[in-house]
Formats: sequence, structure tokens, C-alpha cells
Amino acid sequence: MLNKLNIQLQKLMPILTPLSLVIGVILEDIGGRLLFLVPWIFAFMTFAGSLSINFQGFKSFMKYPKFILFAIAFLHIVMPIWAYVLSKLIFNDHLLTVGFILSVAVPTGVTSFIWISICKGNIPLGLSIILIDTVLSPIVLPFLSFLAAGEKVSIDTPAIMFDLLWMIVLPSIAGMLANEWTKGRIVEAWGKPLAPFQKISLFLIVMINSSVIALYIKNITWEIFGIILVVLVVSLSGYTFCLIIGHFIWKRMDLITTFVFTGGMRNIAVGVVVASTYFPPKVVLPVVFGMLFQQVLASQFSKVLEKYQEKFFPKVELES
Repeated sequence: MLNKLNIQLQKLMPILTPLSLVIGVILEDIGGRLLFLVPWIFAFMTFAGSLSINFQGFKSFMKYPKFILFAIAFLHIVMPIWAYVLSKLIFNDHLLTVGFILSVAVPTGVTSFIWISICKGNIPLGLSIILIDTVLSPIVLPFLSFLAAGEKVSIDTPAIMFDLLWMIVLPSIAGMLANEWTKGRIVEAWGKPLAPFQKISLFLIVMINSSVIALYIKNITWEIFGIILVVLVVSLSGYTFCLIIGHFIWKRMDLITTFVFTGGMRNIAVGVVVASTYFPPKVVLPVVFGMLFQQVLASQFSKVLEKYQEKFFPKVELES
């Protein structure tokens, strides 16, 4: 029953995510009263998602140190610079620039390993990047937020670090320890039953946080439309850059696949929580709109990779 529900929710994510945004805008008063629940919901979502991960991922660092360091540099140096340049050229609005940088400064998405698995990438390597990037997030995200905000926007950096610690790092470690102690049995016992609730949690986070930007959404302007378009360009370019870079540097289908999804996907929910808690509402716009495209683009790039493999690696047996 729960497994069927999870499969349906997975298929409907491209529809339910924007629908959650619309519902949140309509019920902005209710969402505003429930904002205090968001960090707790996110901590649960992180814990549930981490039950399928173990500490074996660290072993991949010994085998692929350059790949992992390059992937993290791409996530937290290349993409924030690219987002900064685009937002400055198109909008020249400091709050939007902070929002665009924040939208790509968040750690790679935990769900990227699902797509890596589907497309036969290197799963241990993908999990290693997720694990290391998650552990680094309480340092990297506040630092990039501070650089982006500058002196024009006052932020509480220690508070952001603390929130990331208990919303991401501690639940992730708890989930991974549970996986280790049970030798993976907890994935069947808890992980799969909790999977649909993890997705429902994501919808709740989008819905509740939409109340913060309700004023902007209810008064759609060309600027809002432009923000959505640029968010799409930034999201699309992340996947595209990874495929191009992977083609010339990694030259192995499983590594290219892993790089595309870890570099293209983001744990946007944590960005929404941080943006709505510590920044003015306008900063939240580019972050929350990123949720509209994530699953759709992942699905499309799984097809792109399939065509790419047929052309460049027709006879290669991929790692699983």
C-alpha cells in the first residue's frame, strides 16, 4: 500500500510540487501560522532520506578524490558564480542576486542517488558526494550566504549554521548510523514505509513556505515571470554544464551520469527554509521556484543521457 503510494507520488512530483506552491499562496494565513513546523518537518525528511545511506560512501573518496573535490567545487564555486553573473546582468537587484546564489549554494540533493541508480551511474560515488557535501553544508552554505548578502542584508550566520547542523547533519548521521547498526535492514523496515511521508513532507514545506512569497505570487508581474525563466535557465545549465564537462574530463559513462545528477540536483528544500527564516521575502523567490523544475529536469536528462550513451558509449557496460 505505502509502496504504491510512494510510486504514485514520485510520478506526480512535477505536478504536486507547483500545486503545493499554489495551495500555500491561497492559504497564506494558515501557512504563516505553521512556519515554526518547517525545520522539524525538514529534519524528519532528512532522517528518512538518510536511512538508505551508510558510511561506506567515504571509501569512494579514497578511490575518486579528484572527482569528488571537483564535484563539490562545481556545486559551490562554479554554479554560485554563474548564478551571480546571470542575476546581476538581468535584474541587478541585490535581494534577487542573494536568492539566486542561495538556490545553487545548497548541498546536492539526496534524491540524486535515485536518478543515479535509475540511469546506472556509480551509486557508491554518488552517495559519497551526497554524504560529504551534507556534512560540509553548515560551513559552506552560511559562508556563501554571507558573501552573497554582503553588508546590504544582515544575516545571523551562527544561527544558520546551527539550524543546518540539526536539520541536515544530525538527522543524516542518525539515519546512516541506523543503517550501519542494522546492516541495511532498516531500509526495508523503516526506509521504504517512510518514503511516501518524505515526499509529503516536501510538499508541506513548499506549501507552508509559499505563504512568505504569497504577496508576490498574487500580484504576478513581468519581473516574477522573468525570475521563473532565469531559474529555469540556471537549473537547466547545471545539468548541461555537467554533461559537457563530463564528456571532456571523465570520459566514462557511469562517472558522467553521476556528475550530471549530483551537479544538477539540489536540496532546495533546505534553501527554502534558510531563505524564508533569515532573509527578506524577495530572496525566497528564486529558491522556491527552483522546486518547480528539479524533478522535471532530472527526468528529461535521464532521457538525454540515454541518447548520449547510444551515441558515445554504445557497447559500454555501465557500473551499477
